[in-house]
Formats: sequence, structure tokens, C-alpha cells
Amino acid sequence: MAKYTGFLIDLDGTVYNGTEKIEAAVEFVSKLNEKGYPYLFLTNNSSKTPKAVADKLTAMGIVAKEEHVFTSSMATAAYVAEQKPDARVYAIGEDGLTSALAEAGLTLTDQNIEYVVMGLDRQLSYEKLAIGALAIRNGAKFIATNADVALPSERGFLPGSGSLISVLAVTTGVTPTYIGKPEAIIVDQAMEQLGSEKANTLMVGDNYQTDILAGIRAGIDSLLVLSGVTKETELEQVGEKPTFMIKSLSEWSIE
Repeated sequence: MAKYTGFLIDLDGTVYNGTEKIEAAVEFVSKLNEKGYPYLFLTNNSSKTPKAVADKLTAMGIVAKEEHVFTSSMATAAYVAEQKPDARVYAIGEDGLTSALAEAGLTLTDQNIEYVVMGLDRQLSYEKLAIGALAIRNGAKFIATNADVALPSERGFLPGSGSLISVLAVTTGVTPTYIGKPEAIIVDQAMEQLGSEKANTLMVGDNYQTDILAGIRAGIDSLLVLSGVTKETELEQVGEKPTFMIKSLSEWSIE
């Protein structure tokens, strides 16, 4: 197998399923760590801080520090800060999003709003949607962490951020700029943080529509692991295939 020196690794369905770790992934990450290969856990989850994600992984026996985590909230905050470093932002989301925006030096406010930034918000209210809608109608730019319509959980698939974001999109008639997978934006930012070249970076994930498409759009190789969302039969329907496909990460040889 080709030698890669940088790895972008999805979480849910790839490293764990809900609260259950995937043993092959634990061993895979351990080998990367032993070999000294840089890796980032690349997640569309906008609700958690990097520390919260790293703590969950550590509890599962996975080698993870805050610097190993790159979330859609971090990518979104970096994107807005690049557009306007001192932007006035109305955030609809949880701690992972608000903390990332604040750390990027952006002003969180519900007055004179320049950007409406939205992610998963399990305390979503009509008033939050109203403030966001009015701001967008008044010219604020609409940015969304990711378009995931469903959120896997132990209870089944729950409404994801994309489902909630669609309310603002429908009422304003404005389609947001999406940052997370499958967009190339988050992958490009992650590679910059990783310090890895495209030719030597591998995107590892279980979901063709998010992880693999993100790799394809960013122009890097991809590895589909059949441990989560996408089934092998589904690949017959897609135009661009993943570079590699395996049933378990235990099949992947790390040189």
C-alpha cells in the first residue's frame, strides 16, 4: 500500500460507534502514534470542544490530545476570521461553536450582526431562529458548520445540524456557506494544521457522502472503512470511488 505521512480520521462510525470503541481503530491510532505519523481526528460535530472530544477518546484508550482534534466549529471560526477578523457574529449552537468563535477573536453578539453562524443546537428556540432570520434578511452572511441532516445516537438517528439549519435557509431563501465535510474547506484547513502535503495525506472514514467526498473534493486519497454508515453495495451507485476500501482498519498496513 502507498505510504502516507499524514492522516485525517473521522470519528463516529470509524473510531467508535456511539459510546462503543472500535478495537481495530484503537490499534490503528496506536500504531500511527508509535510510528510518529501526524494525525487529526476530523469531525463534523460542532457541539463539543476539542478537549471534550479528546477526553472521550482518551477514556476509550485512544491516543488523543486536544491538538489531535479538528472540529467543524474550529474550521468555521477560522473561515469567518479569515473573511473578517473583527466580525460581529450571532452564533446559534453549543459550547463547541461559541468557544471556537471566541477563541478566533470574533465578537459574539445579537446586535449589528455581520455573520450568522449556525451548528447543532439542542436548545434551539424560536427566538434564536427569529434573530438569525432577521439578521440574514438585513444582509448578514449565513455560515453553517455542516449539512448533516441526521445525528447517530444510541436511540437511533436524531435531527442533525443540517435539519435545523434548513429552517433558516427556507425562511430567508439564503443557502448558507457550509464548512464541514464533505466540503473541501475543512480538509484544506486540517491539512494546513497537520503540515501535510496532499500527495501524502489520507482521509479515513466510514461515510462516503461526508468523509470520502471531502477527500475527493480536496484532492487527497481516501480510505473507506466498512464499519459504519456506507455499505459496499452503495458504492455501485457512486461516480467517484474511494481510493481504498476495507472492512476493518485491522486490514490496513502502516509502514
